[in-house]
Amino acid sequence: MYRVFEALDELGAILEEARSVPMTAGCLVPRGDVLELLDDIRDAFPADLDDAQDVLDQKDRLISEARTHYDTTVTQANSEADATLSRSRAEADRLLADAKAQADRMVAEAHQHATGLVAEARAEDERVRRGAQREYEAVTGRARSEAERVVAEGNAAYQRSVAEGIAEQERLVSGTEVVAAAKGESDRIIDAAHAESDRLRGECDVYVDTKLAQFEEVLGATMRSVNRGRQQLRTAAGVHDYSDHGAADGYLEEFAESRADTHRAS
Repeated sequence: MYRVFEALDELGAILEEARSVPMTAGCLVPRGDVLELLDDIRDAFPADLDDAQDVLDQKDRLISEARTHYDTTVTQANSEADATLSRSRAEADRLLADAKAQADRMVAEAHQHATGLVAEARAEDERVRRGAQREYEAVTGRARSEAERVVAEGNAAYQRSVAEGIAEQERLVSGTEVVAAAKGESDRIIDAAHAESDRLRGECDVYVDTKLAQFEEVLGATMRSVNRGRQQLRTAAGVHDYSDHGAADGYLEEFAESRADTHRAS
């Protein structure tokens, strides 16, 4: 390597001492000396330099091959990723379709079950309403019969008292001295008969009102039980609204109006 630097120095000296070419930037140099110095420089380079150049060439070749392999690998990976993504999307679409079909089937089953529960609740409500109606009619009939019986007994007692008073009055009319007393006794008996009739009528009203109050309490408890049962059915089925939920309330209102009419008639 020392010879290389020495030859380069000599070459630089030759160029500096060379004669210039007029009107140009060039110069005249001895060709043989320059070529000899160049040969000396070439010969002074170590043999390992060629090996190093071969290694650099090999490195460039390996880098080129690695880049080609990298590009190929990336292309294949992208292709596989695209194929995997397509398969994943297809599988996701299939799973989504299956899930949607399953959800639709479950909704249909739930709707069918809820419809069955609603039908059962309506049937039970109709059965209880009819039973309550029959019980109301039976209690009302018994109360009406009892009231008629009590009124009839009161009227009969009133008629007997009036007849007795009239008979007693006619018997006492024959005695002038006791006419006033007989009339007073007859009026007292008639007043007592009226009072007894009023008392019997009042007892009849109290009896009828008591029976109706008992039936109202039984009917209210029955309707509350029905409402609780329907609420449990709605809660279990997840249904929060029935179109006929006011049927029982309407029936209670009809019952209250019927009872009010009975009182007004009494």
